Amino acid sequence: MKIVCILGSPREEGNSAKIAARLCDAAEAKGVSVTKYFLNKLKYIGCQSCMACKDKSEICVIKDDLTEVLSEVKSADVVVLASPIFFGDVSGQMKCFIDRTYSYLTLDYKSRLAPGKKVVMILSQGDADKKHFADVFCRYNEFFKWNGFNESHLIRAFYDNEKKSTPLDEPYRQAEEIAAKLMK
Repeated sequence: MKIVCILGSPREEGNSAKIAARLCDAAEAKGVSVTKYFLNKLKYIGCQSCMACKDKSEICVIKDDLTEVLSEVKSADVVVLASPIFFGDVSGQMKCFIDRTYSYLTLDYKSRLAPGKKVVMILSQGDADKKHFADVFCRYNEFFKWNGFNESHLIRAFYDNEKKSTPLDEPYRQAEEIAAKLMK
């Protein structure tokens, strides 16, 4: 099994990255191959809507640091996407990556990816209200389905106003549980 983990926080030790590390560490302990990409250290641009991936090529024609990442996702069994919530959505780094996955679709919106992939989305937010931003995963999960992901999981972490921090015990537990489930 192969996991590709995409870290969308500008902070390498941010909450979403810590939760992703817990999941990846649990998978690696079971012998799973894990490759991590910290988007904030890569040089890349968002989708240019050139449509070359629809009529001239079956891959994104932009040559930058995302070229390797997009290729690795194609060969992965599981994709982990970890991001903080910024202004009601995933980080800009993650959004640019997700936009470039448009290249995985044909002109008639058929997936070029092998069916049966799994996705885990990890979202952390500096807002204690669990109702806020609950739509983020739902929106992106529709795109994951278009691309042939047949199993999806969500882990969310919430700021605690009283503790003035984000408790990670529950998200860590979920990460370990999901890692075990992915191995089955």
